[in-house]
Amino acid sequence: MRILVIGATGLLGKEIVGLLSREHEVIGASRKGSGLTVDIADKASIAALYRQAGALDAVICVAGSAKFAPLDALTDDDFAFSLENKLMGQVNLVRCAQQAVKPGGSITLTSGVLAQHPVPGSAAVSVVNAGVEAFVRAAALELAGKLRINAVSPGWVAETLQAMGRDPHEGVRAAVVAQAFLTCVTQNITGQVILAAR
Repeated sequence: MRILVIGATGLLGKEIVGLLSREHEVIGASRKGSGLTVDIADKASIAALYRQAGALDAVICVAGSAKFAPLDALTDDDFAFSLENKLMGQVNLVRCAQQAVKPGGSITLTSGVLAQHPVPGSAAVSVVNAGVEAFVRAAALELAGKLRINAVSPGWVAETLQAMGRDPHEGVRAAVVAQAFLTCVTQNITGQVILAAR
C-alpha cells in the first residue's frame, strides 16, 4: 500500500513510519523537516499535499495542536487555534482526501485520552479530541462503501512523560500506539475509536 503519514517527524510519526515501512510504501509529510510539507490548519495546503502525494491507499494523521492551559487563562484565540488546527485540520484532511485516496482506502485520525479523561487545563484539548471522535463516527456513516475512517486515542505516551521528567511507566510506549494505527489501516473496520492506553 501507499500510505501518507502526516506528522511523520514527530515522536509517534517516526514510530508509525518505521513500523509501516517494513511492508508498505510510506510517504512522510510534516510542517517542517524532510519529506512533503503541509500546514493542516490551511485547507489549501492540504489540497496541495494530496496533489503532490499522488494516489494513496491510506492516510494517517498524527499532527495537530491544541492549547493546554487553565480555563480562566484560555482566550478566544486559544480556542480558535485549537479548533482550526487539530480539529478542523483533521476534518479537512478527510474532506480533501476523497479525491486522493483510492476507493476502499483508509483514513486514520488522532484524538487523545483527554476526550474521555479530562484534567485541569485540558478544556480546549478535550473539546478538540471529543470533536475528532464524534466526526469519525458521523463521517463513517456517509463514507460507507467509499472510504474507511477511524481514530486512535492515545493515552499519555511514555517517551513524552520521560521527556517531561515524569515516570514513563505511567504511559504507553510509542511503539504500542503505532500498532493501533496499523490496526486501523489493515483491518476492515470503520467508525471506530481505538484506545491506545495502558
